[in-house]
Amino acid sequence: MRKEVLTWQDVDALIDHLIPQFDVAFEAMVMISRGGLVPGGLLAEALDITHLLLAAVDFPAQMAADRQRLVAWPQFIQFPAEHQLAERRVLIVDDVWGSGRTMTAVRARVEAAGATPYTCVLHFNPHRSLFGTLRPDFYAAITDAYIVYPWEIERGPDRILARPLGVG
Repeated sequence: MRKEVLTWQDVDALIDHLIPQFDVAFEAMVMISRGGLVPGGLLAEALDITHLLLAAVDFPAQMAADRQRLVAWPQFIQFPAEHQLAERRVLIVDDVWGSGRTMTAVRARVEAAGATPYTCVLHFNPHRSLFGTLRPDFYAAITDAYIVYPWEIERGPDRILARPLGVG
């Protein structure tokens, strides 16, 4: 699989590409943890969205067959209360739409809460999507590459613990 490492300038360009697409004034944003946190924050600032919420979703990893794993029900670790979503236009943000399972699960739950959901990602991979012609409402780029965002580079507990004290 091809790998693409992005810079902060690349991310800025993706955000700049997304902003003119929005033809709706959003009343809330649900950022999908963890991938949607940075793009969601950037978009919230640019679009002046102040009602920010978080969804954390997990899919069971341990199953006998790949097919069973792909159709597993999501586990919502954290999700906004219905009254925080009801009767609002909600922008749901993640970094990538790969299989589409996470985004479609969150979208369905936001809609069930009485909101009008809109989906948004930086990268859309139509080749991996499990949902046929369904696609995000807004996306900055189409790709088949494995994307590494600048906030994922040389971070994490292993990298931090390996640094000598006093070194940033």
